[in-house]
Amino acid sequence: MSQETVFTSQRVLLNSASEVGPAAIYVKDGKVVRIENEYRPAEATLDAGSKLLMPGIVDGHVHINQPGRTQWEGVVTASHAAAAGGVTTIIDMPLNCIPSTVTVDAYEQKRESFKDGMWVDVGTWGGVVPGNAPDLVPMLEAGARGFKCFLCDSGVDEFPPVNEEQLRLAMGELKKKNGKLLFHAEMDTGATVDTTQDPTSYSTFLNSRPANMEVKAIDLVIKMCREFAPRVPCHIVHLSAAEALPAIRAAKKEGLPLTVETCFHYLTISSEDVPARSTEYKCCPPIRSEANRNLLWEAVLDGTIDIVVSDHSPCTPDLKLHSCCGGKGLASGAVEGDFVKAWGGIASVGIGLPLLWSEGQKRGLRLQDVVRLICEQTAVHSGIGSSKGRIAVGLDADFVVWAPEEINRITIDKLHFRNKLTPYKERQCLGLVHQTVVRGTVVYDASQKPQDSEQWENGFSKLPHGKWIE
Repeated sequence: MSQETVFTSQRVLLNSASEVGPAAIYVKDGKVVRIENEYRPAEATLDAGSKLLMPGIVDGHVHINQPGRTQWEGVVTASHAAAAGGVTTIIDMPLNCIPSTVTVDAYEQKRESFKDGMWVDVGTWGGVVPGNAPDLVPMLEAGARGFKCFLCDSGVDEFPPVNEEQLRLAMGELKKKNGKLLFHAEMDTGATVDTTQDPTSYSTFLNSRPANMEVKAIDLVIKMCREFAPRVPCHIVHLSAAEALPAIRAAKKEGLPLTVETCFHYLTISSEDVPARSTEYKCCPPIRSEANRNLLWEAVLDGTIDIVVSDHSPCTPDLKLHSCCGGKGLASGAVEGDFVKAWGGIASVGIGLPLLWSEGQKRGLRLQDVVRLICEQTAVHSGIGSSKGRIAVGLDADFVVWAPEEINRITIDKLHFRNKLTPYKERQCLGLVHQTVVRGTVVYDASQKPQDSEQWENGFSKLPHGKWIE
């Protein structure tokens, strides 16, 4: 039997409905066993002092790309990055790994490949592709958190999109188990790239991906959600277009089982701010205007948007056609900084907390809202709300200790994912993570960086303590 450990702070936020106050949290065998509303440094295994101790972050949208594309990312680097940012759980997407996670065999390959490389807890979504409807229930039973599909080209050949007929077959299987379905909600509306315009200008790409692509897709999502309600909860990933918000609000008012996420980049960057040739800003759906960003924030604050995630989707710099390559590795005829042909995806796992807080607190976002948006509701969304997302007796002892008032410049030494190409480099934020605790074990401690030891290396525990979420 293990002994109790104690985590205490003058400022503890247990959940989104509580107030910040002193507390001592007693932990045994990775679970919270007791909470006292007192600051007890004399008993503490970890004394956070005046720093804020709150639930560990659950990032429900991460592309780890393992197995198969570990030159883009991998579980060790992704989970290191997560831990350094207070993220105690990441849920991997079913692409861009090879094979895509669309069968039980592929699910098991991913789980096996992650073994011994997880510094935080990790689960995965499965995928819906043409022809795999019979695989969906077995994947749920194996441990998939739910499923993701595309309504347009995914960017990788091994994960093709589904049409309405294929969607109906898949949802017919999912309703047997109340399986959740996530939608990349863009559909073809006939928009094309204007080849007379400069491909290194962000507006050329943005104009080829108009908001009506999202609106059209979300209309279909709502239609299918209504048809299979309440047995197939539906979720819109990475909402970018504020034009879709009226339809979403109406669907929610109707009582449909529909949830929505947006991402840190849509809330912190506007299209007007994207420099030419800076393809690290490219993602699909795209970052839109400042006016659009303000409307997304209104939807976050009024609860229309349920959660905020990273959608960490990295690749190698050559696929971004980025100037940091110095021309090396670019395909013959490729144009450096070509937004149209560059890979779409933004690297950001582990840096979302200061991004959200820095922008949000200027708009009235409270610490309780932060917990709701990136801890509690992301855990519920991922099907793990009974064990994660809050600090409560019986739940996993997953915590982040951070200083919301501390200035944090996102320098390259703070980027622990594999490829350091991100639009946030050198961005100054509020909020710095000091420690991250996964099921009662400290896996990241910024104070350990100067002195590596038998237990610590560059601020991380030498041993991985994450587990696979079944």
